[in-house]
Amino acid sequence: MTDDLRLVDVESKHLDDVYRVRSRSFGLLSAGDREEWLSDVQGFIDDGRIVGVVDGDELVAAARIWAFQQWWGGRKVPMGGVAGVVVAPEYRGRGVGSKLMRGVLARSVEHGYPLSALYPATTVIYRHLGYEFAGGRFRYTFPAAELRSLGGKEVSVRRAGPADAKRFLELVGQLHAAARISGPLVWPEDKVAEWLGEENSFCYLAEDGFVVYGWQSGKLRVEELVAGSEATARALWSVVGSGSSISADVEAYMSPDDPAHLLVNKEADKNTVIEHWMLRLLDAPAAISARGFAPGASLEVDLELDDSELAANTGRWHLSVSGGSGSLTPSTSTGEVLRLGSRGLSALYSGTPLATMRRAGLAWGGATAGDGAIDTAFAGATSYMLDYF
Repeated sequence: MTDDLRLVDVESKHLDDVYRVRSRSFGLLSAGDREEWLSDVQGFIDDGRIVGVVDGDELVAAARIWAFQQWWGGRKVPMGGVAGVVVAPEYRGRGVGSKLMRGVLARSVEHGYPLSALYPATTVIYRHLGYEFAGGRFRYTFPAAELRSLGGKEVSVRRAGPADAKRFLELVGQLHAAARISGPLVWPEDKVAEWLGEENSFCYLAEDGFVVYGWQSGKLRVEELVAGSEATARALWSVVGSGSSISADVEAYMSPDDPAHLLVNKEADKNTVIEHWMLRLLDAPAAISARGFAPGASLEVDLELDDSELAANTGRWHLSVSGGSGSLTPSTSTGEVLRLGSRGLSALYSGTPLATMRRAGLAWGGATAGDGAIDTAFAGATSYMLDYF
């Protein structure tokens, strides 16, 4: 490694280098998959959402930034999803990954994302840069026969397809807002239509809910199921369970708070599969104002934030929460207040109780008597994602 390491915008001329480093990180792709991968990466290049590190003229690391929206407290917040983080083997452990991720943070700020999220291959580098665990991608397994017996025959259910993408998004918006859901991604209508048109996607729509499922490794797997009523939930799960003569078990990606857990008598597999993801606030005031809060919470408190990577977040702020909305504005007050680093702020945003954060050294200072009111404001259902990116 030379001293000529620098951040660059990845360009089309770098594609061979990116693929070479990607192959050494994740393995080779088939010819067809490689062409699809190259097309996808070119889209990120065109949008200025892929950065890299070069040593001289050779690209040795790269990362992409997805333009997402993410539900937080029942509201959609712009989020840059970090993916495809690759570093050439001979450059690992030498600070190249940190240099790359600092470039990712800067580029995400330039694009105006208040939040950044990722699935970590390792936590050390990301925690050092201010990320913290915020939720999981949860997969549960249920006996198909139990799902089949849930009933709901009085509910009208029909097959759905790409033309129903708009309605699917409307239902998700209505139900996630009402339940103050946190974590799931918001996909554009054309991507949802593409998903609904996939050969292995079995899609069914009711008046107030839908399900998308398919076969995966010889088992039925539910990718998403939302329902606005008990009857619809029973009907949609019964549709999935109708395959019980072929698949004894059904795997499902879902929230730990999903009502299905209360409808079925048991899980087939007690070992829930969890893929943890991490969150970071890039623009603290924008992230707070975009998020939803507990409707009955009322809060006026000063905070001291210390963000060693993004100086704009550092300083004393006044947090105000009322009527389900929040704001973070500069404060000139003095005295001892609750203090948070960037990891602590990310954990608080995702609903981690302050008592837990204090014991982990992510929050300190201020009167603990006020912690409960802060916890109440940020509290809600467990944060989760359905998608891996």
